[in-house]
Amino acid sequence: MTTTEAGATAPSDDSTQNVTHATHGYHKQKDEHLKRLRRIEGQIRGLQRMVDEDVYCIDILTQVSASTKALQSFALQLLEEHLRHCVADAAVRGGDEIDAKVDEATKAIARLLRT
Repeated sequence: MTTTEAGATAPSDDSTQNVTHATHGYHKQKDEHLKRLRRIEGQIRGLQRMVDEDVYCIDILTQVSASTKALQSFALQLLEEHLRHCVADAAVRGGDEIDAKVDEATKAIARLLRT
């Protein structure tokens, strides 16, 4: 078995082994998140176009600020969903898993604060 990016396990050969897929906290709003990320991608492409067209620096920086804010907002929404789903689920199960999930979330928050 191999582990995929999403943490699901998949057979490493053509066998018909059972495949388990974890449901992540963002699963219920996946389509909304993808739509939001496509909008952010459009903002980034707009930045590329602005540089290509020699747009005034301050105008580009304004767009960079908007793009950064959009990514930060997305990250906060994803973090909230992680806390409500993954961390809360670990708390119900108890044991060492809750400590690991809280540590993981704490490190993610620290990374967000550094940006």
